[in-house]
Amino acid sequence: MASFGFLGLGIMGKAMAINLVKAGFDVTVWNRNPEKCAELIALGAKHGDSPKEVAATCDITFAMVSDPAAALAICQGEDGVAAGIGHQRGYVDMSTVDAATSQEIGNAVTQAGGRFLEAPVSGTKKPAEDGTLVILAAGDQSLYQQAVPAFEVMGKMSPYLGEVGQGANMKLVVNMMMGGMLSIFSEGMSLGMKSGLEGEKILEVLSAGAMANPMFAIKGAMMLAEDYTTSFPLKHMQKDLRLAVELGDKLAHPMPTAAATNEAFKLARKEGYADEDIAALYKVMK
Repeated sequence: MASFGFLGLGIMGKAMAINLVKAGFDVTVWNRNPEKCAELIALGAKHGDSPKEVAATCDITFAMVSDPAAALAICQGEDGVAAGIGHQRGYVDMSTVDAATSQEIGNAVTQAGGRFLEAPVSGTKKPAEDGTLVILAAGDQSLYQQAVPAFEVMGKMSPYLGEVGQGANMKLVVNMMMGGMLSIFSEGMSLGMKSGLEGEKILEVLSAGAMANPMFAIKGAMMLAEDYTTSFPLKHMQKDLRLAVELGDKLAHPMPTAAATNEAFKLARKEGYADEDIAALYKVMK
């Protein structure tokens, strides 16, 4: 059985790594704040002292960090993944980054003798805990095949999308759409309730028609309860929207709705809701 490393134990990474450990895999974990490793170690994981050490001792190392800067930081430098990978070991970056960052990380890994796969995920805290994420893989196909047993524990679907960059692009497209849907949903809920409609009735009507979807049901209930317990941090959605708009600029592709949505999320960050759930966008709409 392959040995797995896991770097980054935030909201998503911790849940994903726990599922690997509980499935019986040999897992070594690392986090910038080592205290976050304690729960995994109690469940049977090993602790690595650095990304370099984890990459040097595991067959495949997975990473799940917050943004492009963090993804580059754990790959580069004397204690980074690229310094330890070598010998055809595999590195799977599951962070949401832009295609250029993913390609830069992939080049560093392959030049060091390793194999690289990008595999950003679609899903938030609950799907991560339940092992029902959608994993968007692209890059080295032999590494993809080797990683499938782990993907099957962490997710319900893991399509192979081709060359490095296509997984990142797919994730940005998906999250751009999600952010846009949440923005108009927040506006609609706010408008309806300001006009005297009951929030529960709005959700009931939506759930019966063509716009019925799990996100509206889950986030709508959070809005009505004014409970913004973080499942997907608002600041991370704004980062994804920014990257999607940048991709549109690069391709000279018009993005009027995504650009407006990005500005709405930036306003929510300015109002102090960066670390709350994406549903907190509603607070700036109402």
